[in-house]
Amino acid sequence: MFPEDPIENTSAAAAPPAPVAQQQRPDLPVYYFEPPAPHFESEPEEHHPKRVWLHVLLFVATLFTTTLVGAHMMFNFTHDLPVFDFERLSDVFSIGLQSPAAFISGLPFSLTLLTILMAHEMGHYVACLWYNVDATLPFFLPSPVPGTGTFGAFIRIRSHIPTKRALFDIGVAGPLAGFVFLTPALLIGLAYSHVLPGIGHRGAWQLGVPTLQLLAEKLVFPGVRSVDIYLHPMARAAWVGMLATAINLLPAGQLDGGHIVYALFGRAHKWITWGFIAALLPMGWFYWYGWLIWAVLLLVFARKHPAVYDYTDIGKGRIQIGAVALVVFLLCFTLSPVNN
Repeated sequence: MFPEDPIENTSAAAAPPAPVAQQQRPDLPVYYFEPPAPHFESEPEEHHPKRVWLHVLLFVATLFTTTLVGAHMMFNFTHDLPVFDFERLSDVFSIGLQSPAAFISGLPFSLTLLTILMAHEMGHYVACLWYNVDATLPFFLPSPVPGTGTFGAFIRIRSHIPTKRALFDIGVAGPLAGFVFLTPALLIGLAYSHVLPGIGHRGAWQLGVPTLQLLAEKLVFPGVRSVDIYLHPMARAAWVGMLATAINLLPAGQLDGGHIVYALFGRAHKWITWGFIAALLPMGWFYWYGWLIWAVLLLVFARKHPAVYDYTDIGKGRIQIGAVALVVFLLCFTLSPVNN
């Protein structure tokens, strides 16, 4: 709630209806106009079942796959082995199944990552509840991807978003909530990390260093190069959270950043989206092929933004929050998350 947001005047409900015309003569009646009850488009006309069992099942499955990936990371971390190595790729999902202790060793990664993802999605969900927008609980997506064990999470909005202010708040709440959780996770993970010269250049994949990680490393390991710091699995989970936050804040299409851009700039969203999709092409060719995949996904599935017919100003407070979201994006973004 911002100062410029309208506040419902409950005292007006007790006031008598306004007369159409003041009584000029005592022998003539006075007519009153009773306004109809307001109708809010944000109220969903149909309440869909939540299917809580499905959300719980997907969460448990994602917890299982991310814990297996985390167990593999912890094994490599304790033995000073590269995090990702094609020669040992088959061990990613087998080390955690060797014993209960091995499986439990993957929890620092999985619980940290799922907490960040949950905070992100619940930020969206709570904002939807605030504006009475019908939305599902978070869907978590397990996957066999060696680096994460998950494709992420999402909520599905099933009713119209009534105003640009609501659109902005729903879009920005997720990244900011996730950022609040990933920052301390990164610092704690770095506290458990150790120095191993050249570890950043070993293995199949070399990971980029976002600005936030670089600043945190200078705080925890002053004078040590990033390539010489072996990140603890908890810090790895924070790195995945930073990547997810940066991707979601891309100012295009129906991503969180696209919602923010639409709320701030309206019709200019279309041209900003086209410009950013065009920028993703050279970024993908020279830095990370994943940007090419995102360019195609945005172009095919999420380029157009659903119309929000609201011409009111979103207010100075939200513009300032938009600037904060831009800073979060720059802190979490890196041109080359994974080397080509």
